[in-house]
Amino acid sequence: PVSVTEYSKQEWKKPMSEQQLKAKLMDAPAMQRALSRMAHEILEQLDPPENIVLVGIKRRGVPLAQRLAALIERFEGVRVPVGDLDITLYRDDLTTLYDQPQLKGASLPVDINGKLVVLVDDVIYTGRTVRAALDALVDQGRPARICLAELVDRGHRELPIRADFVGKNVPTAHSERIAVRVTEIDGEDSVALYR
Repeated sequence: PVSVTEYSKQEWKKPMSEQQLKAKLMDAPAMQRALSRMAHEILEQLDPPENIVLVGIKRRGVPLAQRLAALIERFEGVRVPVGDLDITLYRDDLTTLYDQPQLKGASLPVDINGKLVVLVDDVIYTGRTVRAALDALVDQGRPARICLAELVDRGHRELPIRADFVGKNVPTAHSERIAVRVTEIDGEDSVALYR
């Protein structure tokens, strides 16, 4: 017998063509609306906007952070710095996911000490990616506050972590998978649920 966690890992490794599409959750306009709402919420809760730094978790968190920064600039006229964070070597499941991990580095455009940092990612599931990102971030400095922005929250947390800004909450089963696609990496914007 295979545990639920092991089943989920096996399903995750399958090519999407072998998985069954259950539902399309977002198209490009829906994703844009969700990001726009999240940008407004970030501006409402974090003041002043000049102290905000967005940090995308590689891979898809980076273009999402860049889009949030563009929206904040459009709404407030303030250019928010955007950095990226590779959490590969901070993961607690490193040996089960990667045979030979490749560190892609971190790039923070400003000193994050005393800043209002918003970590940005595509999907929050167990919370382990976020825990790793927090470890990687505090190795870079000591922000005044760290918040979390997630395009999709699918539940099933294994750690006491929650997102401050969420585009869409989607109840899922452990055996299901959320696939976020962004134009910058995948050639289209969409969010889908697979069995």
